[in-house]
Amino acid sequence: MFFLIYLSKQSFGLLVEFIKRKNMNYFKKFKGQGEALPIKSPISEIVFAWFGGFISIAIIGYLTKSYDNLLVMGSFGASCVLLFGFPKSPFSQPRNVIFGHFLSTFIGLAFLHILGNEYWSMALALATAIAVMIATRTVHPPAGSNPLIVFLLGANWDYLIFPTLIGSMILVLVAIFYNNLHKDRSYPQYWI
Repeated sequence: MFFLIYLSKQSFGLLVEFIKRKNMNYFKKFKGQGEALPIKSPISEIVFAWFGGFISIAIIGYLTKSYDNLLVMGSFGASCVLLFGFPKSPFSQPRNVIFGHFLSTFIGLAFLHILGNEYWSMALALATAIAVMIATRTVHPPAGSNPLIVFLLGANWDYLIFPTLIGSMILVLVAIFYNNLHKDRSYPQYWI
């Protein structure tokens, strides 16, 4: 027993020494790089983005109420931030929005229904969704929350179509028509 306590103290001491000597730069990174804040958006761009988000969610909300099909998903609010606030971002392009949401929801559903509603299966689903979006070049950060939403709702497989696929397609359609009304915007940057 004494030997194990000695080894634990020895190991801890070595770890502390290693951090002090070799990895002090690691903790210096926490300070940030001293970069300036991004430039402030003009009020006209802010108002344009506001209307885009309003129109998108109003359409999805109306269709949800009118046709008694769930089309609203929490992550769609964050998708609107990208689609109307940053339409040139790779994360805002149609392939990223639609496939990012679809793949992440599919992964969440697969892990939920195969491994069960456990904290570790939810974590595995999220990590897998991140890796798959990166590997397929379909990263859409709002879609990263989809596996968590699936687990919290205990969603069934139809959640993949309503709201995920149909809702994300509606968002992209609105973004195409709305963003191109702006004289300085051309959306999308690419499709596939």
